[in-house]
Amino acid sequence: MKIRIKFRKYGNLKFIGHLDVQRFFQKAVRRAGIDVAYTTGFSPHQVMSFAAPLGVGLQSNGEYMDIEVHSFTGSRDTVERLNDASVEGIEILSAKVLPPEAGNAMASVAAAGYTVRFREGREPAFDWKECLPAFYVRQTIPVRKETKKSIVEMDLKPGIFRMEINGDSIYMLLDASSSGNIKPAMVMEAFLAEHQDSLKENALCITREDTYTNIGTPDAPEFVPLDAIGKECSQEEMIEEMAEEESAG
Repeated sequence: MKIRIKFRKYGNLKFIGHLDVQRFFQKAVRRAGIDVAYTTGFSPHQVMSFAAPLGVGLQSNGEYMDIEVHSFTGSRDTVERLNDASVEGIEILSAKVLPPEAGNAMASVAAAGYTVRFREGREPAFDWKECLPAFYVRQTIPVRKETKKSIVEMDLKPGIFRMEINGDSIYMLLDASSSGNIKPAMVMEAFLAEHQDSLKENALCITREDTYTNIGTPDAPEFVPLDAIGKECSQEEMIEEMAEEESAG
């Protein structure tokens, strides 16, 4: 069966990269005694996939990892085991059993929510709170994006689903799909450039609040957190469900 793990990443561990996080969880799953499934072949590895990788230097309250297991001791027990095997900076929040038809975490990502604030002394030279609403309601936000092969022009506007000021912070809900993948810093750079300003080095504190999938349509999206797919189960509930499925079959 497939299990979706939700976790947060904070503190000094925000400076480690995605591959290090992946290696950490491979070891944590073994230490926790999770009955994880392995691939077959010459070099077997744990069946594990992550949602959109988090950039180095960003904190997150909503990261996701899918694993396949041969047996399941329950959502609460799995969370407790993984937290006991974890370190400060990574906290397991939930473990949910996915339905058989659910796509993997990476393929399911459609959007991500971020909280962005300026570090003290690195704020823009103009009144950004006064100007931000007009930026968001623009029909187009053209930018030039550098790729590995060339520089392409793109419109950020379709990928900014929501943008609002919360005190001294900005909340953004952005396209995080493989075809879009808009970063908060890219949006802020476009906003500042519109006012003849530029983003100062290390100016932003960014927290990814959650990662979302779209259960609506491309024209009428309905975003829900990735852990809305699946349910928490105890070991007893899983045994009962499996027994019912066998009797029905």
